[in-house]
Amino acid sequence: MKSKHIKKYYSFLKFKRDFTRFSIDKVKSYELVMFWLKSILSRSQFLILSGIMVGCTAGFAGVVLKSLVHYIHYIITYKVHFEEQVWFYLIFPFLGIVITAIVVKLFFKGLDKKGIPVILAEIAQNASNVSPVKMYSQIVQSAITVGLGGSAGLESPIAVTGAAIGSNFAQTYKLDYRERTLLLAAGATAGIASAFNAPIAGMMFAFEILLTGVVFSDFIPLVVAAVCGSLISRILLKEEVLFQFHTRGAFDYHNLPFYLILGLLCGFYARYFLVITSYIEDFFHSLKLTKVRKAMVGGAILSFLCVLYPPLFGEGYETIKSFTNGEIKEVIENSFFSFIGYREWVIIVFVAVVCLLKAFASSITIQAGGNGGNFAPSLFAGGSLGYVFALLCSQAGIEGVPVTNLILVGMAGVMSGVLYAPLTAIFLIAESSSGYDLFIPLMMVSVISFLMAKWFSPISPDLAKMASQGKIFTRQHDRNLLSLLHTLDLLDKDAQVINDKSSFEELREVLKNGKRNLVAVLNDNLTLVGIITLDDLRPILFSRDLDSSLTAGSLMQQPKAVIMENDSVVTVASKFDETGLWHLPVVKVSGEFAGFISKSSVLNGYRQLLQAHSG
Repeated sequence: MKSKHIKKYYSFLKFKRDFTRFSIDKVKSYELVMFWLKSILSRSQFLILSGIMVGCTAGFAGVVLKSLVHYIHYIITYKVHFEEQVWFYLIFPFLGIVITAIVVKLFFKGLDKKGIPVILAEIAQNASNVSPVKMYSQIVQSAITVGLGGSAGLESPIAVTGAAIGSNFAQTYKLDYRERTLLLAAGATAGIASAFNAPIAGMMFAFEILLTGVVFSDFIPLVVAAVCGSLISRILLKEEVLFQFHTRGAFDYHNLPFYLILGLLCGFYARYFLVITSYIEDFFHSLKLTKVRKAMVGGAILSFLCVLYPPLFGEGYETIKSFTNGEIKEVIENSFFSFIGYREWVIIVFVAVVCLLKAFASSITIQAGGNGGNFAPSLFAGGSLGYVFALLCSQAGIEGVPVTNLILVGMAGVMSGVLYAPLTAIFLIAESSSGYDLFIPLMMVSVISFLMAKWFSPISPDLAKMASQGKIFTRQHDRNLLSLLHTLDLLDKDAQVINDKSSFEELREVLKNGKRNLVAVLNDNLTLVGIITLDDLRPILFSRDLDSSLTAGSLMQQPKAVIMENDSVVTVASKFDETGLWHLPVVKVSGEFAGFISKSSVLNGYRQLLQAHSG
């Protein structure tokens, strides 16, 4: 009985500690309940409860975004009438990108950072603290872009929104970095699960992409968040809004050669997609235009592409469903190809060109100022590629070509190579098509495409630059921990300095009154010109014939290496290894001397992080 009362007393103290961090007027009634629950529940129990709440909220956010886009599509398709269909495709994609750019400028202060790389940077560089603005900014921006015909997907914005919801929930209830990262991933998991009604795919997305290089043992909150997100979408969304494919054939092992060839095609196409994306990104960055004018240029190009090839309008899932249902005439009827006819070669050329242009259309949409991701474009391109391959095989006289299966498996293959996420791709298509018996071809094609992508580039080109700068985590855990340290935080605060014109006596006084055996020699502009160590001075200190004309500048040596203030700690560690020294000077960008960093401060910081991340 006594231990029970003691436990209750400590729970009360915990509640009081958490609550007193906030002023009464800032705490909402439901937050009081949550703080109380946090005080009486164990850590695991509170994390599971948090996973449920974050999962439901992120799932609902996904439903809101999907519904908004579906409603906008309905309005512009059925309520707005044009005498010529060409005006429909000419106006709305242009407006989508331009309006998004204007909204970002007016309401979000021009902060248009978007996509999964931003969340990865928040995990690695900002202790998983995501701005509250991202809980709704991505919904607004992507709804406008994709709703009006932008050739991008909603899944990345949904994932970012979910991640922001999880992070801000954790910040509100003062959870630590590990728990904050876990709930951030849980929010993104729920977002993906709600977008595709695929809870396992949502979990795989978190493990493969978001939690790369993060070591943790709790995964139950991810499971419950995924289930909640999927249930919310299934309950609230209509059938036509969900990403579902019901028509497919049974797996036949005699068709394995089809899947092997398709895997190679998906690998090459994924590389093509990423190269085009990089090219378009560089092109728009090189334009010396305002963001709104860039949006106008990109919007005009996208509208022109949509006029020529209407399947490039929007996410493209309806087009893929038309492929699987054999309704190709509905896909071609609004394009100029309909004047040529519906012969087999016309269909093959049309779908092949659409597949190739999808990489341009989606990249232009995102880089010109729109908001969206590469989930839907990679799935669309993969389905189109699988359909073209199936048609070519049929044209070659091959019987029994599994057309629908090749479309579905192609979707997984291209997504695997573009996102570097084979498990996410496999389970996404398996869950969305109820095709668990397609696991063998899904695994074959996805793994082949992924390995080819890794052969071309070990790290996804979308992330390679940030990874090289140490701004995101990789699978090198030691490097990840070092990237969490900041160079200026490791500076020795008792650095000893002297002017290069100072006499030997002045130098001796500095060493006499200081606590270090290292002195930085600066010029009149406070710029580092050299260093002096006690070992350098020993022969002179004990010399009987001391030269009175000696100055600090004449006694100094050039440092073997210099650390810049913006160098990552990974770079700092490598410089210590290269020089074999225990102390290195740090210089600011302006050229001024900042201080010294010791190898022991780096090791101590690393040890503390290791304890925090492995506990």
